[in-house]
Amino acid sequence: MPETRTGGAHGPAPDDVPLPGRAAAAAAGRSHLPAVLAMVACTLLWSMAGVITRHLHRHDGMVLVFWRSGFAAVSLLLVLGALRGPRALARQVTRSPALLWLSAACWCTMYTAFMLALSLTTVAQTLVAVSLGPLFAALLGLVFLRQPVRARTWLAIVVAMLGMAWMFWRNLHATRGAREIEGLLIGLLVPLGAAGNWVLVRHAAGRLPMQAAPMLGAAMSALLVSLLARHLAVDAHDLSWLGFLGVFQLALPGAFAVWAAQRLAPAEVALLGLLEVVFGTLWAWIGAAEVPSASTLIGGALILAALVGNEALGMAGRRGTR
Repeated sequence: MPETRTGGAHGPAPDDVPLPGRAAAAAAGRSHLPAVLAMVACTLLWSMAGVITRHLHRHDGMVLVFWRSGFAAVSLLLVLGALRGPRALARQVTRSPALLWLSAACWCTMYTAFMLALSLTTVAQTLVAVSLGPLFAALLGLVFLRQPVRARTWLAIVVAMLGMAWMFWRNLHATRGAREIEGLLIGLLVPLGAAGNWVLVRHAAGRLPMQAAPMLGAAMSALLVSLLARHLAVDAHDLSWLGFLGVFQLALPGAFAVWAAQRLAPAEVALLGLLEVVFGTLWAWIGAAEVPSASTLIGGALILAALVGNEALGMAGRRGTR
């Protein structure tokens, strides 16, 4: 991607040079807080997936991906078609550059890998793998958006990698089966897809509408697993819950996330996304009696400590420069 500034009307990245002028700074502040609140709402909605999945009758990852992604694609198609008109939406999809389709591929990766990981390992371990998103986003932002990575972020990366290595090492020796290790590895695709997606959406901010990307990603996800799965039938109980997940846990926060990601830096979006780890693990503990293992708690604590410490130091540094 060509070098691009990440300030402007969409709000400055945390490490950017402040915008000149009081009016520009005030406009950036007005757009920043709503975007932060939108991402918090996204994490609250995203965090429902684990506990609801544990109460389904079928736990085949392919089946869960197909119905959840299918409901999300259809609901987004209806909403975007109603807001823009079917012809306008069709023109946007067919005439959009590769950037939109790359973002859709990232959404597809996130949607598919997350549910597959949940079907193979615990909610807590899946969410700890997802929590590496801010680190991947910082690295991709450095490479593609030319956003420098501060020393504190490199330190956070090292600490978080130690936490992830500890969790993997302990699980390799104390896991209840190879399925959990497979689930952890698949779960790592989620933060990779998310980090790439936030960079793409931020890069397109103000130049290209990206609201259709979650719809296309959901459609790609459903199509992909339909080609691989043998039996996709579910009962009425599972169908209703998967419909709920598709609309309220996937489509709605996906639309919010696109809006927020065009106003926040990729690393900031991913850091706010860590609330999903907190909410999701708590819901699974309370609603599904899924107590996190000691290795997951230790590894997750190291990762979260690194990320929260990195953000706290960044906020302190920004206050000191005012």
